[in-house]
Amino acid sequence: MKRRIFTAVALAASITLGAPLAQAQTKWDLASAYPTTNFHTENIAQFAKEVDTATNGKLKITVHANAALFKAPEIKRAVQGAQAQLGEILLVNYQNEWQLYGADGIPFLADSYEASMKLYQAQKPFLEKKLGEQGMMLLYSVAWPTQGIFTKKPINSAADLKGIKWRAYSPATARIAELVGAQPVTVQAAEFSQALATGVVESTMTSGATGVDSKLYEHLKYYYDTQAWLPKNAVIMNKKAFDALDKPTQEAVLKAAAAAETRGWAASRKVNDDTIAKLKSEGMQVLPPSAQLKSDMTKVGETMLKEWLDKAGPDGKALVDAYRK
Repeated sequence: MKRRIFTAVALAASITLGAPLAQAQTKWDLASAYPTTNFHTENIAQFAKEVDTATNGKLKITVHANAALFKAPEIKRAVQGAQAQLGEILLVNYQNEWQLYGADGIPFLADSYEASMKLYQAQKPFLEKKLGEQGMMLLYSVAWPTQGIFTKKPINSAADLKGIKWRAYSPATARIAELVGAQPVTVQAAEFSQALATGVVESTMTSGATGVDSKLYEHLKYYYDTQAWLPKNAVIMNKKAFDALDKPTQEAVLKAAAAAETRGWAASRKVNDDTIAKLKSEGMQVLPPSAQLKSDMTKVGETMLKEWLDKAGPDGKALVDAYRK
């Protein structure tokens, strides 16, 4: 009888002690709008894997790619409202909400990887403060490859873009279209190929990476490598979700995020080279902009910088001044 009582007590104790272990695992969702094959998404998947490894499975992050969980415009609000603990956003998409989100979408303000990183360092304190006020954290940010112009027909100047149906994916790209006389049409990444196939759009200004992801060479024939700007994606996190983690898990997340940022920028450089080569191999004509087109687009950039500074106020001026030091 005593033996049975002891066994029952031991069993109850083991169940009680085991209960916290069974409940200890935390599961998070990360919403992304890009395909699983995109270098940003691959980088995120590696980030999630490193968090899993570093926490011995204590924190599991499920990556929902290709807008499977939320569409691109919905992701930031979803993270803010804790519908998803993490999300990847294209910062320039939120310029209308707060001008400084769009600093890296101003044409020719930062037109190389070195300049883009310098702009990011100037922008980062402002981003962290703003996201903090909105109940979120900036985990890391990675630039897209340089942006160029994809068209069906050859162009020699901005005048050749007049009236053309131009895919816009941010306030900045819509404004460029307006300034060159094109017709801006808002189309998200997941619907881009269909929009081209159905004639909804016939040109865009985006990266070679998006050109390959969306197989633009199947619909468009020319890519002008203007290297106009390098917009950034940012992986953001709900602050309350982060605060609910224990200290070692928080440190694991931040360490993996820092590694993802370094890895992502290196991957972006490689993707820039690889995708240009891919576009060429698929028969697309990859060309430098003519002197006239370069001059026209530089003027567009100057106009947009002035407009942006007028709207961004003292913080915008402080950011640009810090960048130009």
